[in-house]
Amino acid sequence: MILTSILNFFGCKGKNEPEPKKDAEFEQFLEQSKNSIDEFKNRKIYKELTDEILDSISDDKLEQAIFDNIYEIIGDDYENELNNVKKLSKGQQAFFSTWIIEGEVNNGGFNQFYFNSSGQYAEMAEVGFMTIGAEKFSELTKRANKIYSENKERLEEFDDGTMESFSESYKDNPLNDLDTEFYNLYDTEKIGELRIKYIRENKNEFITE
Repeated sequence: MILTSILNFFGCKGKNEPEPKKDAEFEQFLEQSKNSIDEFKNRKIYKELTDEILDSISDDKLEQAIFDNIYEIIGDDYENELNNVKKLSKGQQAFFSTWIIEGEVNNGGFNQFYFNSSGQYAEMAEVGFMTIGAEKFSELTKRANKIYSENKERLEEFDDGTMESFSESYKDNPLNDLDTEFYNLYDTEKIGELRIKYIRENKNEFITE
């Protein structure tokens, strides 16, 4: 038994020892991942949204469809993106800003949200969360905006375009404590579900024909 274990550790096997079988579950996972990526790449992007189209999109694809449609509207004029988003309906602004902040905070915390250009949607997201009925997320974003405003000058010293400075910006950052609060709020407020509910009940704000 000990000899077999040692041989296995060094990649050696006895003559009569069967070859290990492929992990079927892992193979299935890889195949599903590939299919998901292919499906995402080949997803239908709507340049216009009608009442009928919105009704035809399933809940699990609705948010991505709205996000894609908004970018079809505002284009890739990143320098004027905020101004272009402000021209959208209240519902579109609420959707876009809360989608952006959720993605950033889940990826790298509030610090990353403000560090990137996404921070320009801070106030819009605060209002946006309230619009879709995520009051606790709105209150937390309001606190985050206040903390960032109070520490903006110090945090901007790290913004020199390097990963080293970005990493340093997390040290003793008062925003860090809010990240866990954000993650825990999912237990009481399901942002995705609230956005979908809002879209379904306010379709006129997302129709772009």
